[in-house]
Amino acid sequence: MPILEMKVPSPGESISEVEIAAWLVSDGDYVEKDQAIAEVDSDKATLELPAEMAGIISLKVEEGDVVPVGDVCCLIDTDAERPAGSSSKKVETPTPVAPPVPAPAAPAPAPSPVLSQTASPASATASSGETSSGSYAEGHTSPAARKMMADQGMSQGTVSGTGRGGRVLKQDVLSALEAGFDPSAAFAQAGWTGSRETRVERMSMLRRKVAERLVGVKNDTAMLTTFNEVDMKPIMDLRKKFKNKFKEEKGVGLGFMGFFTKAVTIALAKFPGVNAMIDGKDAIFHDYADICIAVSSPKGLMVPVVRNAEAMSLAEIEGEIKRLAIRARDGQLTVDEMQGGTFTITNGGVFGSMLSTPIINPPQSAILGMHNIVERPVAIDGKVEIRPIMYVALSYDHRIVDGKESVSFLYHVKELLEKPELMLFGGKDPHEVLLGL
Repeated sequence: MPILEMKVPSPGESISEVEIAAWLVSDGDYVEKDQAIAEVDSDKATLELPAEMAGIISLKVEEGDVVPVGDVCCLIDTDAERPAGSSSKKVETPTPVAPPVPAPAAPAPAPSPVLSQTASPASATASSGETSSGSYAEGHTSPAARKMMADQGMSQGTVSGTGRGGRVLKQDVLSALEAGFDPSAAFAQAGWTGSRETRVERMSMLRRKVAERLVGVKNDTAMLTTFNEVDMKPIMDLRKKFKNKFKEEKGVGLGFMGFFTKAVTIALAKFPGVNAMIDGKDAIFHDYADICIAVSSPKGLMVPVVRNAEAMSLAEIEGEIKRLAIRARDGQLTVDEMQGGTFTITNGGVFGSMLSTPIINPPQSAILGMHNIVERPVAIDGKVEIRPIMYVALSYDHRIVDGKESVSFLYHVKELLEKPELMLFGGKDPHEVLLGL
């Protein structure tokens, strides 16, 4: 009887082995052609393995086994009859659901890039729990309720919310206090069971490779970080004025990531060393800007590449980020979409990070870290005003990027973001362009 030997395909160049992360079928199951039968981990991505033919499957390796590319992982009896009552239609793999993040609301078609704050201005601040659609994130605590809980020494998760989406309101806290505080209920509600047990979970090949690369960066580069702050009011005002028209005409949202990516590409042209990388005794400079944008996915953080971002408009950048974010959410990113890149932008702000020192994405020489937007008192023309401020961080490899170049690059990004019109003129004052200076 015809037996098909299914061999492990190569997920990408330079990948010689994969790990069987999970079998999606059992030994002896009838599978349809193109049905996802396994998830395989490489050191660069987690991919699904589709059945090459329909038939009864026989598994030849176990979950967790490391299998060389080209080795047989399962057999399919293609002469086997389809079980009675089984549909002849192709089996569709359920779409993975992205984990909740404090970015766009769940109904939005794409998850928020980890480095892209596309929500409303209020959602970008630490004090607001609203999502981009105006609804509140599930289980979020209102500012008044949070303050009352802090005053009473009550931790998050100890009060059930009755507001929209499970939002904890001030009245919920008052009701909990009136009913009496039950420590045991709070203990269980916070997720603790009282067990003293431990568990061991094998790290995926991807996670192990990421860990190895991060340690390598710390050991093999002269990494430093420089910081600055950006007044986000000009961009927030611009978004408030044009976001509806932009969405109607361009078909994509006008997020912060488009502005940051555009500003970065302009600054990289002025400071090419930040866009370079070291190869042995040589420095490789790029005449293009392939920007890596970290996005959230069910498998963790993925870093797909927006290629030739320097030649894209804001709408094109936002559209490409949205496309990649959807593919990441659905587990469809390919290795090719995550390889390469000359510079990376990462955004811990969507998770509430105020400040961090991002780690360089090797073999690149620099990475820009975005953070949350918080209203802070700042001096404007000799007067104190409240402005939405974001702290930004640039980590760089001091072996190829000088301190002056790194600081100047980050300051130029700040200038472009605080005067968005400069992006149109390549960083020059529009009045100078008008005067031909």
